Amino acid sequence: MVYSEECDFIFRLKGILEFACQLDNPNGVQSQSTISKSFQDLRSKVTSKNIVFTVCNSPVLIWPNTGFQSSVESLTEASACGDILQWIESDDGGSKKSSKKKDKKKSGPTVVNMKLLFEVTEPAGNTAPSLIRVSTQQHCVKMPLPLDCALSVTTDERLETVCTGLVEALNKQLADMEEVVLQYRKGSSFLVPQPFHFQLPEPAGLITVVYPAGVPDSQLQAVREDLHRKFELPCDRPYLRRANAFHFPDAAYKDGYLRNPHIHLNPPNIEDAKLYLVQGVYSYHHYMQDHVDDNGWGCAYRSLQTICSWFQQQGYVETAVPTHTQIQQALVDVGDKEPRFVGSRQWIGSIEVQAVLNQLLGVTSKIMFVSQGSELATKGRELANHFQTEGTPVMIGGGVLAHTILGVVWSENTGQIRFLILDPHYTGGEDLQTITDKGWCGWKGPEFWDQNAYYNLCLPQRPKTI
Repeated sequence: MVYSEECDFIFRLKGILEFACQLDNPNGVQSQSTISKSFQDLRSKVTSKNIVFTVCNSPVLIWPNTGFQSSVESLTEASACGDILQWIESDDGGSKKSSKKKDKKKSGPTVVNMKLLFEVTEPAGNTAPSLIRVSTQQHCVKMPLPLDCALSVTTDERLETVCTGLVEALNKQLADMEEVVLQYRKGSSFLVPQPFHFQLPEPAGLITVVYPAGVPDSQLQAVREDLHRKFELPCDRPYLRRANAFHFPDAAYKDGYLRNPHIHLNPPNIEDAKLYLVQGVYSYHHYMQDHVDDNGWGCAYRSLQTICSWFQQQGYVETAVPTHTQIQQALVDVGDKEPRFVGSRQWIGSIEVQAVLNQLLGVTSKIMFVSQGSELATKGRELANHFQTEGTPVMIGGGVLAHTILGVVWSENTGQIRFLILDPHYTGGEDLQTITDKGWCGWKGPEFWDQNAYYNLCLPQRPKTI
C-alpha cells in the first residue's frame, strides 16, 4: 500500500467482525490453536462469496470475490477506479466528481469510504444440524474486531485490482490482529487489537500497524524498534506512535483547530531558491480562542501553544496543549516569575517560551539574538538548517509582537529570502480562506519585520527518541 504525491485516491474500507471462541482451559496449550482456528475462520469469511463492499453515500455495492459484481451495471472489473466518483453524493448534493473544491494548492488525495458487509442468506443445504453435549466447563470469549484497511491508487487503476487489494489487506490485518491477541492475552482476558495507519517516507508509504488497546506507547517501544528496522526508519524521531497516525484528508479534527494552513499556499517564486518548511502537523492557535480574550497581550502564548501542538501531534508528548494559566504557572514554578504573575495579562517573550517548553515538555531550545530587524534577512542559512534538521515551528519576538515562522524560501547564491509566517494576532473564526487570503498565514519579505527593533528567536530542538 503506497501513498505518495502521485496518489489520486485512497480507498478506505471499515467494518466490524466478531471474534468468538470456546476455551476449555484458557491457560492450556490447546487454547492458542483454538484462537488461531477462530481467526482462520474469519479469514475464510472475508475470502468467501458473501463479502460485500458498499461505497458510502452511493448506491454502489460490490461483490469482490465473485469475479467482481456491482450493483451498478456500468461499473465493471475493467472500470477505472475514478469512475466511481460520479455515483458518490457530496455534501452539497452533487457528485464528488463535479464538486471538487478549488484550493490554492491540492491538499491530498480523494478518499473513497467503503463499508464491509456480508450477505446473511445462503441457499439451504441438505444436511441436518448436529447437536453435541459438552460436559466440561468452557470459557466463551467474544469481542469486536475493528477492521480498517486503506489502499492508495492512481485514478486509472482498475476497480477489480482495488477490490482484490482490499481483500488481501483484510486478510493481512486479521493475521496481524491474531498475532497481537496471542501476544497480549492473559488467560481468557483479551485486549482488542486496533489498527492505525501511518504515512512513512517513500518507498514505504501508507502502512497499517495493529496495536493492543489499553497498552500505552511507552510500553510498545520494542515493537516500534522492530518496525523502525523493518522500514529502515531513522531511530531519532517518532514515526509510529499513535499520535503519528495518518489523518485522512476528508476527516475533520474534533477539537476545532485548523491544521497546517500553510499547505494551501504556493511558495514564492525566487530564482535559484530552495524551500525549507516545518515538518509534520501543528494546530493554528491565535487570539480569542478557547473563550480567552487575550487580544493585545497573548500573541507569544499562542505561538507557544502552536509549538506545543506540534510536539504533541508528532508523538513526542501526550500532554494537552497548555492554557495561558498553565503557561504562567510553569514560569512561576521555574522561578522566572512571581506568584502574582498567574492570572495576569502580562506579555512573555522568547526566553519565557524556552523555559516553558523545557518545564512542561522537557524540550530544549536554542535562542537566536538579532540586534535589529534588518539583520533577519541575513539569517537564511541558520533558518534553513533548522527546518532541514529539526523541522519545528520557530517563535520570534520583537518589540511588542510575536509570530511563528513555519519556513523560509532562501537562495544561497543571492541571499534572497521570504519567511512563511503564522500570525497569532488573528481574532476571527477558523476560516481557512480568510486566513490564507488575508495573509494571517502567508509569505512575507524582509520588510515585514521592524527594521530597527531587536528580535529573539526560539528554535525548539527535537528530542532523540522513537
